[in-house]
Amino acid sequence: MKITGERVLAVPVQRVWDKLFDPETLKRCIPGCESVEKEGDALYKAVVAMAIGPLRARFAGKLQIHDAEAPVRCRLVFEGSGGAVGFAKGSVDVSLAEAEAGTRLAYEADTQIAGKLAQVGARLIDSVAKKLAGEFFDRFEETVAAGAA
Repeated sequence: MKITGERVLAVPVQRVWDKLFDPETLKRCIPGCESVEKEGDALYKAVVAMAIGPLRARFAGKLQIHDAEAPVRCRLVFEGSGGAVGFAKGSVDVSLAEAEAGTRLAYEADTQIAGKLAQVGARLIDSVAKKLAGEFFDRFEETVAAGAA
């Protein structure tokens, strides 16, 4: 499934870039996030609890940064396992550009799911994924802007 979006954040590009890789910012912004730990220059481990339709799970996973061209673009590759519920994996291409009001952040995510998650139904999964992406970027925008004030 593909999810795309764009935001204009009223802060400089470098600040947005730095906050994209800050574990505390990620923990605050990822819906249901219990922990984010930086394991290396380009590797993070995270635990996220969420409900998707009738399924509830704790996902333990990894997030890796690939093809980073600071502060312009990167690819985030993720995978997470929710035990018997199934797993999710995919990537997000993020690009940043200067805009009149600050920074234009654009993203394109491509995800795959398997296990019981895949049996829930594509429409429900699509709507939950879009909702979670929206919540993340709402929180991210709020967090980045608040720190800049």
